[in-house]
Amino acid sequence: MVAGPRTQPFETAEQAWLWTMAALIARREGARYTANKGTVARPCDPDDVVKCLDGLFRQRRIDLLHARILRIWGERQIAPSPVIAVEANDHRLWCEALSRLEWPLRVKGIVA
Repeated sequence: MVAGPRTQPFETAEQAWLWTMAALIARREGARYTANKGTVARPCDPDDVVKCLDGLFRQRRIDLLHARILRIWGERQIAPSPVIAVEANDHRLWCEALSRLEWPLRVKGIVA
């Protein structure tokens, strides 16, 4: 975790997740990640958020379906809608996963 006086934690686990996915997509497409070079310095690397998610999976607090929904919608950079019938179940899983992810992120200072 990268911490310092000028870092700004995320307000929610959803913000942290969407930021993480954007960084992972950029990395996959060949961008080189350099800590705190964006417009807002964050108190973590994208891998720190992924490690928190992995910990939840290993503790069986989330399953592969949760992770799959987070990946799919994270790549789209939007949360599934609860009012669109075909997205309603994804929305439920999205909310479950992020609510379980929030505590570990708060403990690490990634979410305020």
